[in-house]
Amino acid sequence: MDLTDRVVLITGASSGIGAATARAAADAGARVVLAARRTERINALAGDLPHALPVTCDVTDPSQIRAAVGAGVDHFGRLDALVNNAGQGLHLPLEDVDPDDFRAVLDLNVIAPLVAMQAVLPVMRAQGGGAIVNVSSATTQMVLPGLGAYAAGKAALNQLSATARTELAADGIRVSTVLPFVTATEFHQTLRAGAVVPAAADFPVHTAEQVAAAILDLIRTGQAETSLLAPGIGNPERP
Repeated sequence: MDLTDRVVLITGASSGIGAATARAAADAGARVVLAARRTERINALAGDLPHALPVTCDVTDPSQIRAAVGAGVDHFGRLDALVNNAGQGLHLPLEDVDPDDFRAVLDLNVIAPLVAMQAVLPVMRAQGGGAIVNVSSATTQMVLPGLGAYAAGKAALNQLSATARTELAADGIRVSTVLPFVTATEFHQTLRAGAVVPAAADFPVHTAEQVAAAILDLIRTGQAETSLLAPGIGNPERP
């Protein structure tokens, strides 16, 4: 997909990977819908971009997701790509994970992307196709103590993405997954619970711009998956 004049909706667009993706998409000629809870931030970001619509949105509320999709279509007349980026970490040993925290993270990291995919399908089908990129995590390719609950949710997102890719192929809708690892954003300062896992400090750190570039590449190519985990770094404990 050529991004020129395409419309891209990005969740979690107020900072980090989401904001970097919005800037990169705008630089590529796209028009962007910025969906996030922090209104001031997305308004400021929209002011820096040539064609951007900020929409205050809590993605754990299905009605707000649908409203954000509708706002984007009403404003720009179409919607070509969805980037499901909003998410939160839960970094604790499994014995210390509060079930309520786990449910909240699953709601944000798994259920919300599913609802967003469902919300864009009628629009994309009517247009003859589209692209969806779900932001997962390279922790699903490893076994790191302290990340079991978080990685389990992202593994569920991987399966949803792979299945949606097969189910929606006939509609011309390409579903892709990007798997970043440690990224220099506010992510670790806004965890649902826990703290940075010490073992993660031994791995290379990506910039938000590197992840954004990988996301745009998936929109352009429609490839199934891109992992930003460097070759040879995988965990030997994983079968």
